[in-house]
Amino acid sequence: MRKLVYYIAASIDGRIAGPRGEADFFPVGQGEDAAAYMNWVNERYPETVPTQYRSAVGLEGLPNRRFDTVVMGRNTYQLGLDQGVTSPYAHLRQYVVSSAMARIDDPAVTLVRDASALVRQLKDEDGLDIWLCGGGRLAGSLLPEIDQLILKRYPVIAGAGPALVDGDFNPALFTRTDHRSFANGSSITWYDKEASPGAGEIPLAR
Repeated sequence: MRKLVYYIAASIDGRIAGPRGEADFFPVGQGEDAAAYMNWVNERYPETVPTQYRSAVGLEGLPNRRFDTVVMGRNTYQLGLDQGVTSPYAHLRQYVVSSAMARIDDPAVTLVRDASALVRQLKDEDGLDIWLCGGGRLAGSLLPEIDQLILKRYPVIAGAGPALVDGDFNPALFTRTDHRSFANGSSITWYDKEASPGAGEIPLAR
C-alpha cells in the first residue's frame, strides 16, 4: 500500500514557516557545504522541487522516484498563487485541501474538502508514495493517516509561525529509523509510525 509521507522543513522550535509564510529564514548556508546539502536532498527527493525551479537545478525531465502525488493545504498553495504559479508541482498529481476556496481554475490541480477520505482513496491505488507538503493544520487533521515523517531540521528558532503539526491532542508514536547531519548545520531525520497498541495492551510508562 502507498504511504502518506509528511516531508517538511522546520526550525528548532517546530515552525514550518514564518507568520506570513516566510521560508527564507531557514539557514541553508552558502558555499560548498550548502551546495552539498542541496544536491543530496534534490538527488533523493527530486519531486519536491517546484516545477518552475527544476530546470535550474538540473532536474527537468527526471522521472519521479519517491512520490507521484502531492497533497497540500490552502496556505501552502497560496504561496505559489501569490507569485502567479497555479500549478506548482506539474510533474505530480496535485490536490489542495480547503473548505474556504470556492474553486481552483487550473485543471492540473484538484480542490478537495475531505482530506482523510482523499488520502484513504489514494492509498488504495497503485503508484509511488503520497507527499504531504503542508501545512500544519492539514497535518494535524491527517495525523492518523501519516505513515512516515521526514523532517528537515534547521538550526534556527523562528519564535512564531505555523507549527509542524497543529491539531487536537492525539499522541501518535513514531520510531526514528535514520538520521543524517550535514556540514551546513542542518539535519534530516526519518520516522516511521508505530503500530497502535492492540486491544487490552497498556503502553509502558516512561
